[in-house]
Amino acid sequence: MIPVAWPIALGAILFMIGVAGVLLRKNIIVMLMSIELMLNSVNLNLVAFSYHLGDLRGQIFAIFTITVAAAEVSVALGILIALVRNRRVFNADKMDTMRG
Repeated sequence: MIPVAWPIALGAILFMIGVAGVLLRKNIIVMLMSIELMLNSVNLNLVAFSYHLGDLRGQIFAIFTITVAAAEVSVALGILIALVRNRRVFNADKMDTMRG
């Protein structure tokens, strides 16, 4: 059996990589991927604790988190496609207004 500290350490490392990607990168697609990495690291911790405690609530909550993440990505990609079509920029610093 794997100790519960290993998946938690892996989840913490993945979360820190995601935070660094959001804070240091300016490309919006990379930022969205970093947010997804952070959500998946949280899901890894939820499933690890759920397995360790013998309770299914963490795994059920992880499924709901995956569903919300999929909805978030679809909305964000829709906004990104609209911005790229109108302004032709991928850099987050150049998108300062939401005017039509």
